[in-house]
Amino acid sequence: MRRLISAVALLLAFGTAAEAAEAVKPPKQHWSFSGIFGTFDRASLQRGFQVYKEGCAACHAVTQLSYRDLKGIGYQEDDIKAIAAQAKVMDGPNDAGEMFERVGRPSDKFVRPFPNENAARAGNNGAFPPDLSMIAKARVGGPDYVYGVLVGYVPPPAGVTVADGMHFNTYFPGQQIAMPAPLNVDGVPYQDGTKATVEQQAKDVTTFLTWASEPTLEARKQMGIKVLIFLIVFTGILYAAKRKVWASVH
Repeated sequence: MRRLISAVALLLAFGTAAEAAEAVKPPKQHWSFSGIFGTFDRASLQRGFQVYKEGCAACHAVTQLSYRDLKGIGYQEDDIKAIAAQAKVMDGPNDAGEMFERVGRPSDKFVRPFPNENAARAGNNGAFPPDLSMIAKARVGGPDYVYGVLVGYVPPPAGVTVADGMHFNTYFPGQQIAMPAPLNVDGVPYQDGTKATVEQQAKDVTTFLTWASEPTLEARKQMGIKVLIFLIVFTGILYAAKRKVWASVH
C-alpha cells in the first residue's frame, strides 16, 4: 500500500512539474500602480472598463463590484447612473409574489452574463468563463499574467497539435486555452481617441481588473505611508528623549 501511495504521489508530482514546465513566464510590464507610491492611471482605468464592458462582459462576470464603485475610477454620479441603467436586474418578489425585471441602479452588483454555471458552459462549448473580480490576484504573476494571456495568442509552433475547440496561447499553462483571442486591433474604439492596439487594450483592461481586485489599493498605500512617517518621527522622538534622559549618566 505504501508503495502504491508513493507511486501515485510521484505521478502527481511529475504531472504538476510537467505542466509548470510548459507554462512560459510572461514578460514583466511596467504598471503605474506598482510600488509603495504607485497609483492607478484614471484614463487607463476608464479605457479598461470600456474594454471589459464592450468585450469581456459578454462572458465574464465581476461579481464583487457594484456600479457605484465606478466612482473610484473617475466616473461622476450621473455617469454611473447611466451605466447602471443599461443593465437589466432581476428583482422581487413583488406584491403578487413574482420576480420582475427592472433597470439597474448604482447600488446593484454588476450583472452576471449568465444566470448560473450550467448556462455559462452551454454558451461557451462546455468551458466555464471565470469570474474576473479577483483574477489579477488569484493567478501567479498577477497583472503580468493577465496581460500575457491577452496578448499571447499566436499560431502554434511546428509540430504542436491544438485540440478541437482550443487555441494556442504562449503564456497560458499548457498553452491551449478554450477562450478565443478576445482582443482585436480597433475592436474597442476608445472614446478618448487613444489608438486601440491589442497591447493597449490588454494593458488597460488589466489595469481595470487589477483595480477591481482591490479598489482600496491606493487608500491602503496612503495609510501605509502615513504609518511609516509616524513611526520614523516617533522613533526620532524616542531617540532624542533617550539621549536627554541619559545625558548625565557616565
